[in-house]
Amino acid sequence: MKKLIGKIKGLKKTTKVDFATYGGVILAFLIVSALGRFGFLNRSISGMLVPICAYIVMAVSLNLVVGILGELSLGHAGFMSVGAFTGVIVAQSLQASVPSAPLRLALAIVVGAMFAAVAGVIVGIPVLRLRGDYLAIVTLAFGEIIKELINCLLVGYDSKGLHIAFNLDGSLTINDIGMAPDGMAIIKGAQGATGTATIASFTAGFILIMLTLVIVLNLVRSRAGRAIMALRDNRIAAESVGVNVTKYKLMAFVTSAALAGAAGALYGLNYSGLTASKFGFDTSILVLVYVVLGGLGNMWGSIIAATVLYILPEALREFRDYRMLVYAIVLILVMLATNNDQLKGLLGRIIPKRKGAADNG
Repeated sequence: MKKLIGKIKGLKKTTKVDFATYGGVILAFLIVSALGRFGFLNRSISGMLVPICAYIVMAVSLNLVVGILGELSLGHAGFMSVGAFTGVIVAQSLQASVPSAPLRLALAIVVGAMFAAVAGVIVGIPVLRLRGDYLAIVTLAFGEIIKELINCLLVGYDSKGLHIAFNLDGSLTINDIGMAPDGMAIIKGAQGATGTATIASFTAGFILIMLTLVIVLNLVRSRAGRAIMALRDNRIAAESVGVNVTKYKLMAFVTSAALAGAAGALYGLNYSGLTASKFGFDTSILVLVYVVLGGLGNMWGSIIAATVLYILPEALREFRDYRMLVYAIVLILVMLATNNDQLKGLLGRIIPKRKGAADNG
């Protein structure tokens, strides 16, 4: 025991923080699972568990771009929608060949992450040359373009495989894609995905959160992570010592997009019906609010902010006339608290600052 305690004391501060983050998530999962098993969670809270997991992954992944890379992206919901609808297509089309729901969910999450990563590469290569407001505007446009493309998408599945068509002029219906009479309609244009088998689970959400934290925290503590943070702190100085700007910015952006796609697949398979309107500009701003209120570069803060702020509107539902007013007041109070110098000094004694974390990483 003494040797174990000695080894723990010998760990770097950043390593201790990372292990504390993992441990906190595991403890929260065990507590919530126990509460659900003994019937202490009502139906409303139980229904929010999977979306909360999805939004935690979204917040942590966006923090990689906004907090670690230092760039403002407003198209994160676009990557989430790519993963969501790709995951739905994969899960629905594999119902006969892969009867195991957890396996289908895992495949859907992996494929959703891959397609979102491809979208991240396609978007990232041209737009990451921009900075600040220009990057925010272009990523916002990307999210809206994806939403409109999904509204034009028709997808069905039968014994011959997938049937896909783009209803750009509004003249096509799901019956015009050449699907057999016994085929299954998966996405019906503006109606979205309907009749989806809901196979997402809280356990799968917990596993995805843990994988996301492992990926993001290990990237941040690695040599590549230090290069990414160097670009955030001073791009000119980093470039002068040989840091490849395009490579490391694209690395962070694509990793973030892939994790958002995985979160989207989990989210999409939690509902029997899903439309592209769920992944609009409001969703991107909502996730950005989670990141800002949780603290830029603070992954544990993103987890707490996403959880609390997702539950808060539901908790205030009985005050429906004043619900959004109270929600706005809470956001303002949190912003004032997080910018309070005394509070920052107190937290600085508990949690290492980002600069210190970078030095110790």
